[in-house]
Amino acid sequence: MADKIVYRGLTAEQAIAMSNDKFIASLNSRERRSVHRNSYKYNALLEKVALYKSKKADKMIKTHLREAVIRNDWVGLKFGVHNGKEFQTVVIEATMIGHRLGEFAYSTKRVVHSAPGIKATKGSRALGEK
Repeated sequence: MADKIVYRGLTAEQAIAMSNDKFIASLNSRERRSVHRNSYKYNALLEKVALYKSKKADKMIKTHLREAVIRNDWVGLKFGVHNGKEFQTVVIEATMIGHRLGEFAYSTKRVVHSAPGIKATKGSRALGEK
């Protein structure tokens, strides 16, 4: 059986083993520009990731940085990505490399309406008069 291609022609093992410089060079220009321009934001997140990796903690790494590009050395980690209201758990897999954290923590939900209240509309008049 052929290995499944995960990231830019590489298998999961090859993508995870790639060095950070090679990984950044393999990104699109848009992601590469984002990583370089927001390096001061990424540094805090990278320090937090290194701390959790050194402790081998199985806890969730909480972040508000939805635009962070998922790196190859983050595979297997749990992130809590803020969606504007709460932290949603995102477990990083090899297929997520190169995407952004916010793509996996949706910030909007499906709207579910209940029945209209009494005297909410003229059509609901029949509901209240039983």
